[in-house]
Amino acid sequence: MDQMLTDKTLNQLLERLRSAYGKDLRSVILYGSGATGDLHGAFSDLNILTVLEKVTPKELEESEAIFKWWREKGNPAPLLMSVAEVQRSADCFPIEFHDISERKQVLHGDDPTAGLVIRDDFYRAQVEHELRAKLLRLRQKAAGVLRDKDLLLRLMCDSAATFCVLGRHALRLAGHSAPWSKSAIVAALQERFGVGGQALDMLIKLREGNARPRDVKAGELFAKYLGELTTLVDAVDSLER
Repeated sequence: MDQMLTDKTLNQLLERLRSAYGKDLRSVILYGSGATGDLHGAFSDLNILTVLEKVTPKELEESEAIFKWWREKGNPAPLLMSVAEVQRSADCFPIEFHDISERKQVLHGDDPTAGLVIRDDFYRAQVEHELRAKLLRLRQKAAGVLRDKDLLLRLMCDSAATFCVLGRHALRLAGHSAPWSKSAIVAALQERFGVGGQALDMLIKLREGNARPRDVKAGELFAKYLGELTTLVDAVDSLER
């Protein structure tokens, strides 16, 4: 994604959020691939945390048109939280808050995660839960597109970034260096957990335009991909609780 286009899109979002919420808009934070410079065309999106003084049906109604416009641009709807919720939710969402606190761009207002104590009581359980849930969902969706190479490749490429994020947190849980670039994450997963990585590495290349779909056998790649993800899930399951 072109950086100038990204900046223009973010500025448009800020204008709409400020117009809708006024003084109740406390913070707007960009996090994820957009904040790390790791955007790659159609497979990347902009993740936004929007913090308001409070979140009631009135604020949700004011957000409707903005969220619709944002989703039409291919981005997930912004996370909408109150100031109090941010302060009280760090123990429930350690994956999200670790990501936001470590790599972010504050686009508006204060940084609500500054000095936030992120409790890791449920960190390992959340990582395993997310891995297992995403793997189940991947298999569920794949069952309906196995005969369509293009749709199967798209499904795998769409999911690869999520599994890289979860793989990074698995490395962090294991006390290993947890890099941010997807290729470095795959290399670390190979080293620390014995995850083959060939399928995940190929999906990253496809996402970034460094490999061509016509040169890939989608069914074989999917079988390898499932094997790698299963190895990763088993590795996290074996970590000390």
